[in-house]
Amino acid sequence: MVRTRPSNLGGVRPADHPYDRVAAPAYNSVDVDVVVIGAGFAGMFMLHRLRQIGCTARVFEAGGDVGGTWYRNRYPGARCDVESVEYSYSFDEDLQHEWVWAERFAGQAELLRYARHVADRFDLRRDIVFDARVAGASFDDASRTWSVTTSDGQQTSCRFLISAVGCLSSTNVPTIVGQERFTGEQLHTGAWPHDGVDFSGQRVGVIGTGSSGVQAIPEIAKSAAHLTVFQRTPTYAAPALNRSLHPHELDAIKADYPALREANKLMAGAFGSRSTRGTESALDVAADEREAEFERRWAAGGLTFLHGFADHLTNAASNDTAADFVRRKIASIVDDPNVAAKLAPTHIIGCKRMCIDSGYYATFNRPNVALVDLRSAPLEEITERGIRAGGVDHELDIIVYATGFDAMTGSLLRMDLRGPATSLREEWAAGPATYLGLGVAGMPNLFIITGPGSPSVLTNVIASIEHHVEWIAACIETLRSDGRTRIEANPDAQDAWVAHVNAVADATLYPTCNSWYLGANVPGKSRVFMPLPGHPPYVARCAEVAANGYEGFTLA
Repeated sequence: MVRTRPSNLGGVRPADHPYDRVAAPAYNSVDVDVVVIGAGFAGMFMLHRLRQIGCTARVFEAGGDVGGTWYRNRYPGARCDVESVEYSYSFDEDLQHEWVWAERFAGQAELLRYARHVADRFDLRRDIVFDARVAGASFDDASRTWSVTTSDGQQTSCRFLISAVGCLSSTNVPTIVGQERFTGEQLHTGAWPHDGVDFSGQRVGVIGTGSSGVQAIPEIAKSAAHLTVFQRTPTYAAPALNRSLHPHELDAIKADYPALREANKLMAGAFGSRSTRGTESALDVAADEREAEFERRWAAGGLTFLHGFADHLTNAASNDTAADFVRRKIASIVDDPNVAAKLAPTHIIGCKRMCIDSGYYATFNRPNVALVDLRSAPLEEITERGIRAGGVDHELDIIVYATGFDAMTGSLLRMDLRGPATSLREEWAAGPATYLGLGVAGMPNLFIITGPGSPSVLTNVIASIEHHVEWIAACIETLRSDGRTRIEANPDAQDAWVAHVNAVADATLYPTCNSWYLGANVPGKSRVFMPLPGHPPYVARCAEVAANGYEGFTLA
């Protein structure tokens, strides 16, 4: 397995902030109404809403403080790819106005400060147990309660169990022959040392060129003596064009924040309403007009590059016009034509999450950076002194795995969650199945925030989090007022929902790629397209289910 310094994957919490040094509250096994797993953006808001509806709640967080993704992912260059004024809570008007975002795309440090501010502002920490990893939970049908067990053996009983573990929280560390022999340092971008890493004078190898790799590689290259990038699949990246936010711009947004939030709710990804979205096919306009639109989107920066035309993710020919534009941009940025050709993707653009680029392609013009294309020079093994690929030994001092996550299901399945007659691992052995991404047949009184079968990772995830939290809170409030103590997804409704998710996905180009949306980045994981494209129709369907007495769920 990967050997790391103590502050990385080994479980020792670095004391980089005063909150990291505060002892967790010593709870006994006292019953609460709800247990929430995770204290990231989903868990924090869920706790706040549970208090508002009069529920007692306890949150278990494996890390040393709030923040979730932004507590763990501290690699150089870590940054959100949704604009900060959108990737933020909308539930409290005062909170929206008092927080001053510094940048267009907030970096990890700013997002962690924001999370900590929210925890302080709403006094959340008194109900959060830090450094407490949930090992498992079991549901007792006689008492209609969950018994939740943490890794230290402590147990807590509750009526409802809510997973707020996040979609991208379980690191995917590849198994490579010889890992245990390497005498240098091995790190994963998703579990970065809190005291940072000094790359000065070091020979560094980065495996992976997805979002974390695209962000980290330019930063590592600035200080490393030499950087070797090991690429399996090239990546499409649009320029981020990150910048400081001018106070006047921020004031203008805050002056009508509700309108921005409402407009975003009508967007397929629940963000991007600040830029126009095209309604025509890319094939129905003249070539020069299409090129001008691509140039305009490229110059604007960000993920809205693909919003210029309506059919990029449903029409392969239209998609190819955008893909070819990016390939030509890569060729114009990278000096060496051979390197540019290796960096040029050939798959559908957008079927894997597009990256935003802060000098990624230009980094390969640096004299201290080399690219190894693993398609032509396969990675053979890790040696004592580096990586052997295509018969060539690359001597390294540090190996960085930018290999992403066991997305959407990894953290859920690492826990042993057991219903009255089955376990989540058994139910999902052939791939995840949910009803609305919120409930699972066989798992009573369990709710999942941004679970498989919901838009989740195809959206501005905070918008999806807020929608799910509000829906769950309203559901629990209704159950309590009606004197009901049990809710469970109906198997037939779940089967119909899974079929619906598959049908919607199959009408797009998303399933054409071996992406982490399908679990293709994790060896042995079932290939199932997990998120549901289309935020507004999904929100409408959830509202319809609730209005019809939570149809598709069995209530008792």
